[in-house]
Amino acid sequence: MQTEKVVDHIVNWLKDYATNTGVNGFVIGISGGIDSAVTSTLCAKTGLQLLCVEMPIHQAASHVSRGQEQIAQLKNRFPNVSDIIVDLTPVFEEFKTEVSLDGKQATVAIAIALANTRARLRMTTLYYHAGLLGLLVAGTGNKVEDFGVGFYTKYGDGGVDLSPIADLLKSQVYEIGMFLKVPESIMNAAPSDGLFGDARSDEDQIGANYDELEWAMEMHEIGKTVDDFSGRKKVVFEIFKRYNSRNKHKMISIPICEIPKNLK
Repeated sequence: MQTEKVVDHIVNWLKDYATNTGVNGFVIGISGGIDSAVTSTLCAKTGLQLLCVEMPIHQAASHVSRGQEQIAQLKNRFPNVSDIIVDLTPVFEEFKTEVSLDGKQATVAIAIALANTRARLRMTTLYYHAGLLGLLVAGTGNKVEDFGVGFYTKYGDGGVDLSPIADLLKSQVYEIGMFLKVPESIMNAAPSDGLFGDARSDEDQIGANYDELEWAMEMHEIGKTVDDFSGRKKVVFEIFKRYNSRNKHKMISIPICEIPKNLK
């Protein structure tokens, strides 16, 4: 990959899109992960206003410290960067008291529903600030997450105005991160969505790492099937296919019931 040229292309694309839309810049949620670190740096390089928002909800200490390190170094490098902390923990706790958690649902289902609620509260917060300041919400999803396994929350971290790195594989995001001098603590951290209030990684949840998922995505795109593999490769390919199928609703347009003209 021609890293420097890719970076320049994304920065120019961001700048042109914002200018043509008539907005002042971007707002982004900072998680302490590689995707938000790379995306926020790319947005900062446009020279347009960038608001970095921390939105802790019972967040793991390691995630908080990495996010703060990313914001601090961005503000040191770019005069157009500002930040704000919005502690959503009280909002999240109040929400839980108002919804049904009476034990009738499976514990796992409740945990997942609440994890997605965290992401949706953050999306609402980002759009609140975007509306106040005339900014676009920048998405942080990469190609594997957004179009491979659908590993994001619909109308949560998937609710954005534009996606600067969604055509890049995770390995390519890391390559750009190194070029952009993203802090080593973030470069070396295991990828995590941070939606469960602990330090569990994406691999812990999915059952495969991103290198494996990139391979499986490539095999899927060239038409391979589960029967083409054995051992660990077969396991990984089955994991990819399961996520890809189950999360297809996130990757395609919302189904519309089209009414026949003779009925209108």
